[in-house]
Amino acid sequence: MPHRHRPEPAWSEANKENVNSHSAAPHFLTAWRWPEIRLFIGATAFYALASRALIMLVNFQVYAWTHSVLALGLLGLVEAIPALSLALVGGYAADRWNRRRILLIARLVSVGCALLLAWLAGYTGGGRLSLLYLSVFLIGIARGFADPAATAFEAQVVPPALTINATAWIASTWLACAALGPAVGGVVYARFGGFVSYVALAVCFALSWLCTWTIAPKRQPLPATRETIFRSIATGLRFVRRSQPLLGSMALDLFAVLFGGMVALLPVFASDILHVGPRGLGLLNAAPAVGSLLILLWSTHRPPIRRAGRNLLLAVTGFGISVVVFAFSRNFALSCVVLFFSGAFDGISVVIRRAIMRFLSPEELRGRISAVSWIFIGASNEIGAFESGLVAHWIGAISCVWAGGLITLLVAGLTARWAPQLRRLGLDPSRPGGIIEPTLS
Repeated sequence: MPHRHRPEPAWSEANKENVNSHSAAPHFLTAWRWPEIRLFIGATAFYALASRALIMLVNFQVYAWTHSVLALGLLGLVEAIPALSLALVGGYAADRWNRRRILLIARLVSVGCALLLAWLAGYTGGGRLSLLYLSVFLIGIARGFADPAATAFEAQVVPPALTINATAWIASTWLACAALGPAVGGVVYARFGGFVSYVALAVCFALSWLCTWTIAPKRQPLPATRETIFRSIATGLRFVRRSQPLLGSMALDLFAVLFGGMVALLPVFASDILHVGPRGLGLLNAAPAVGSLLILLWSTHRPPIRRAGRNLLLAVTGFGISVVVFAFSRNFALSCVVLFFSGAFDGISVVIRRAIMRFLSPEELRGRISAVSWIFIGASNEIGAFESGLVAHWIGAISCVWAGGLITLLVAGLTARWAPQLRRLGLDPSRPGGIIEPTLS
């Protein structure tokens, strides 16, 4: 339903007149000049810190209680199933109701669940494992609604001409905080215990809520006609299916991560192939994150979007080559370098895919299109780890990784041939609509 609109702060109109001049030759800190973008980045940072640390702490606690690998596997499904299965419903909600309000409700659910986990940390009665799973399940439900709403709300907060600069900062903030969260959470847990750790995470979720609440409500086009939820979701799915750039970019990411992902198998390489132990495993895990972070920061000043489609295909190709080289490497330094480049290529892909979704998604369909994207991302991450483990069990870790890299290269080649509109796609935030029209002919 329509909501009462609170006027945006006075700085908004004044700065909007200068957006195009900033976008022509953007400084890498351009997005930080906008108060609401800073607030959105802050909300992203606190949520990434808390959510990633929570996953690590819950896994640790479940294993400490049960000493069961099966319990850990079930824990991952308990969050992933509601998050993925409700994503389309969440996208429908983001297009029909106020996105900011959906985010605020979802963050409050996260605060409540973190506080419940804090209580459970000291609870010794029966049913504590079931209550822990219930908390994680509720967090998964909140994520199913929050993820599409957050992506759509970002487009309302960030002016089109600042999309690339702000997107790079938001993505790099998420990546850095997602890596920092488990490390800080582990230190706090070891020093102060579970109760204090979960209370600290509740505070982080609350700060994310506060940053979101401080952003002024945005005008949002609501559907002129009432339609069933199934018809509304189908409309979003049809739009994605008919758009070569949208569907092609989502499919590239899905198959690259699904078959080319090797993070789940890094312990095998560190232990049995490179023989570098846990310290080497830490460096192997850090290498792609460092590559992604550096390329995202580089993209704040020199975004690779002028020939977005071509660059996306080249990035996925580079990622596939990195995977194949890593599979055959027996040198630890070379493996780290290759993983660094795999992360860099993935960072390029992130910037371009987010820009494609921003500029090619109509405002009235933005939530539903975001939901489809989140399903692709979630499926590739959750199913990809399972696929890697299963295939590696059948044919060995080395064969699994190089075969996955070759499949990634094949998918990139087929996409280039099947989706010429994606291959020729060019983006320019300074143009109306952000699309370089001749590339879509």
